Amino acid sequence: MAKVAFIGLGVMGYPMARHLAVKGGHDLTVYNRTAAKAETWVSENGGRAAATPAEAARDADFVFCCVGNDDDLRSVTTGKDGAFETLRAGAIFIDNTTASAEVARELDAAARARGAHFLDAPVSGGQAGAENGMLTVMCGGEPEVFERAKPVIDAYARMVGLMGPAGSGQLTKMVNQICIAGLVQGLAEAVHFGKNAGLDMGAVVDVISKGAAGSWQMENRHKTMIAGQYDFGFAVDWMRKDLDIVLTEARRNGAKLPVTALVDQFYGEVQSMGGRRWDTSSLLARLEKK
Repeated sequence: MAKVAFIGLGVMGYPMARHLAVKGGHDLTVYNRTAAKAETWVSENGGRAAATPAEAARDADFVFCCVGNDDDLRSVTTGKDGAFETLRAGAIFIDNTTASAEVARELDAAARARGAHFLDAPVSGGQAGAENGMLTVMCGGEPEVFERAKPVIDAYARMVGLMGPAGSGQLTKMVNQICIAGLVQGLAEAVHFGKNAGLDMGAVVDVISKGAAGSWQMENRHKTMIAGQYDFGFAVDWMRKDLDIVLTEARRNGAKLPVTALVDQFYGEVQSMGGRRWDTSSLLARLEKK
C-alpha cells in the first residue's frame, strides 16, 4: 500500500481515484476544486479530502492529476498552493491530463528541481474505460520511474506503456486523437450514405464490422448514431480541445494534417448546432442537418 494523492475528481478522475483506493488498496488523499465533490468521494471510498493540492501532495509517494488543460495543470502544480510546493524528494507525479508535450517537459524539469519525478500519462478509453478500470495509459518519462509507477497505475488500466522521455505520452495521445478524428468522420459518412441508400444499417454493420472496416467506434457507437443519440461518450468540446493541442504541435513539428484540420472544423459546426456536450460520433448530425 502506497500513500497516494489524486488531484481532480472529474468524469475521469473520480472513478480512477476510486480504483486506486478500492482495487489498488492504496491510502488516498483527494483534492477537487469543488470541495463538496471531494467530500462525497471520501464518503463513498474512504481516505481524506485536502483543502489544496499542496496539502494533498504532502508526504505522498505518488501524486496523480487529471484536470482540464495546460493552464489548469500549471495552477494545481506550480501555482499558489500547488502540489509542487510540497512534492517530496523521490515522489512521482503522474499526470493523466490530456495536455501539451510542452507543459509535460516543463513539469518534468520542475519535478527534477525538487528531487522528484514526473510522468506524463494521458489516457484513452473514455468515461466507460475509467469506470471499468480499463483505460489505455501512454507514458512519457524515465524507464526506472515508469517501472515504479506502473503497478500503481495498473489499478485503473488494461494497458500501460512507456512511449519515451517526458512529453512522449502526450505526443502518443495526439496520435490517438488524430486516428479517432478521421475514423469517426469516415463512420459518420458511411452511416449517412447507407441510410440515404435505404439500407438497414444495423444489418450492414453486423456484417462489415467483422471485416477490414471494423473498429471500436463502429462496434460501440453505430447503434446510437443510427438512432440519432449522442450522449454516450467523449464530448465535442473536449475533442476540440485535444485537436487544438494536436494542430498546435503539428505546426511546431511540420506535420501535415489536412484531414484532422478539416474534422476539427466539422466539430466546430457541431458546436454551433448546440452539440458542445454531444459525444464525438455526432459528426453524423452535421451531415443529416436539414
